[in-house]
Amino acid sequence: MANFTHTVWSQWPDLLVPEGFRLLSPENFPLDSSDLSEITIYIQPYMTGTELLEPVKAMSNLQILQVPNAGYESAVPYVRPGVMLCNARGVHNASTAELAVGLAIAMKRGFPDFLRAQDQGLWSHERMGSLNDSSVGIVGAGSIGQTLISFLEPYGVEMKVFSRSGMNGSLTIDKLDQFLPTFDILFLILPLNAESKHLIDARRLSLMKDRAILINVARGQIVDTDALLAELNSGRLRAALDVTDPEPLPLGHPLWSAPNVMITPHVGGDSEVFEKRGKRFMEEQLQRIADGLEPLNIIEL
Repeated sequence: MANFTHTVWSQWPDLLVPEGFRLLSPENFPLDSSDLSEITIYIQPYMTGTELLEPVKAMSNLQILQVPNAGYESAVPYVRPGVMLCNARGVHNASTAELAVGLAIAMKRGFPDFLRAQDQGLWSHERMGSLNDSSVGIVGAGSIGQTLISFLEPYGVEMKVFSRSGMNGSLTIDKLDQFLPTFDILFLILPLNAESKHLIDARRLSLMKDRAILINVARGQIVDTDALLAELNSGRLRAALDVTDPEPLPLGHPLWSAPNVMITPHVGGDSEVFEKRGKRFMEEQLQRIADGLEPLNIIEL
């Protein structure tokens, strides 16, 4: 049998791997009936949650756990000594920022109301708001946040950006409260961790101006759902949510029927460009490893 430098498992059977690497996929190596000890690099399939992280427990020779998302919190419990965790920072920048801007335009221009009127065959002309000239807060200054900033610039918005560390010229999050009453739109695009869970709680929601819009394309648990529901039901705040807590949002959950909210089912990064960009990133990552370089996007735990 040939000696391989690495044995890679990927959802893509046509992924280009460097010479000396062996590629496995669901076509020739199903995870539920194969010897997973052969895998040294595991590329988790996209949009599979913890279901396809569970096999990591049987990958006794695993060296690199590569998740296909920018968020990596669900993979942390599966990391053990000797296993390096990497995320796919950069792959989803454009798609997620695009959705965030789209949600902002939809909410400001009244798309949900117009669609409901269309369903009833009603020509319901009304002057709505505009994203142009809005005052905007962005919580999260990483690669997606930077892309969102560039996407918003043509609209002439006034932006303030916040992050835990003050990276990329942003303000630190401890300064968020003093600016919350000034924002027409607050975008959330930051990682979920112990510090960011329920960062947007009842107190911070109460600081937002009347009819302001909260847009969450980060993680659902960053927002206190019960507190947000109270504000939505009162009519004081509006929201557009690509992520929720709980997620998936179950049938009958009060968020579904709350007024002043638009919900998309966690599709921020999952657009038609993912396949091309995701595969290109993974191939670059594997080539770096073959060349003896440090992998991209190592998560320090």
